[in-house]
Amino acid sequence: MSKIKLMKKLNLAVIFGGQSGEHEVSLRSASQVMKALNQEKYEIIPIAITKSGQWLIGKEGQEYLEKNLSKAKEEGGVEEKTENEDSERKNIFSQNLPPIDLVLPIVHGSFVEDGKLQGMLEMLGISYVFSGVLASALAMNKRKTKIVAKAAGLKIVKDIIVVRGKKYSVEKIIAKLNLPIVIKPLELGSSVGTSKASSNEEVSTGITKALEYGEEVLLEQFIKGRELTVAVMGNKSPKALPVIEIIPKVSGWFDYRAKYEVGGSEEVCPAEIPEEIRKKVQSYTVKIFKAVGCRDLSRADFIWSEEDNKLYFLEINTIPGMTATSLAPQAAASAELEFSEFLDELIKGAMKRKNKN
Repeated sequence: MSKIKLMKKLNLAVIFGGQSGEHEVSLRSASQVMKALNQEKYEIIPIAITKSGQWLIGKEGQEYLEKNLSKAKEEGGVEEKTENEDSERKNIFSQNLPPIDLVLPIVHGSFVEDGKLQGMLEMLGISYVFSGVLASALAMNKRKTKIVAKAAGLKIVKDIIVVRGKKYSVEKIIAKLNLPIVIKPLELGSSVGTSKASSNEEVSTGITKALEYGEEVLLEQFIKGRELTVAVMGNKSPKALPVIEIIPKVSGWFDYRAKYEVGGSEEVCPAEIPEEIRKKVQSYTVKIFKAVGCRDLSRADFIWSEEDNKLYFLEINTIPGMTATSLAPQAAASAELEFSEFLDELIKGAMKRKNKN
């Protein structure tokens, strides 16, 4: 009987899409994840969340992915509403869910990575991979994460918050931060809506652009240096994976183009850095992982300043990009974990946590 149980496939729901500006990135990740998952171990249940908030489960979810994957790679992206969407809104509560052992959320941005999806799954009694409600919400808010990082002993970059509808002075911002300034939506990733400003006019334009993606905008002092990123895996005893250095090729910094264009950046893994810096940045990443309360996997970004030789924490991602060539899977591959094995380890950790409860 025990052998039969061991052979039973895990009903694994892969959620992708969402209503954030990172919808297309999610579709690209989900496509590669589902191809890499071991079909002998998992019964995969695709669940798509469209841009207009429709939930498409099983066959409908797979069809949505196949239809929109090519659009997700184009400049225009996926349409807001597809011709197949019914006028009656479909959500997870209005449909009969198949049996689900575990959810693997391959999602990014607002409504899905920020604790809202995680909270809904917990109310439904469905276990999932990656961080819980509080850690997800905290990590999504870049300013609040920096407060936690500073309290944990990490150095952070000077910043200012601009709120939609409230007056601000470009001159005062520049006086505090100096040019150039990095401008980004407070709760979004993949560098969507992010810009680097080198003049008063560019600061104003950058704020306007970032406000299209949320109520608040984070403006940070630009630190010239080398960008390092570190993924951490585990739970009670999390371990840092090899450090990656990101060298942008198509722009002066790691923006959306550098992240997603073919040849947009060079990623050196393991990073060619002194052993002292390697140990320090890995230690800092584990420290912020624990301080935020992350689970299973995260990836933290740092700048190694060429001016003062110090490491500055930028942000942490609770669901990093999950294509085979994304940064966290790259680091895992460098640690001799192939993409399918990497996914297995994440799923094992979440199932172990589920079975303890």
